[in-house]
Amino acid sequence: MHTTARILGRLEGLLLPGGQRTARRNAWAAVLEDRRRARARGEAAAVLEAAATRRRRAT
Repeated sequence: MHTTARILGRLEGLLLPGGQRTARRNAWAAVLEDRRRARARGEAAAVLEAAATRRRRAT
């Protein structure tokens, strides 16, 4: 995996101007952050649903 990423990074460095390379890296970082936030939202929703279910059973 690291080898493939390294090869792609070097090809990118040869083929793309610096600004475009930076923009692509920033875009990928944003995608990863969006995925992290989506995962956190899903986990929070599951916790809230579990708490609501327990509360309904208790009453």
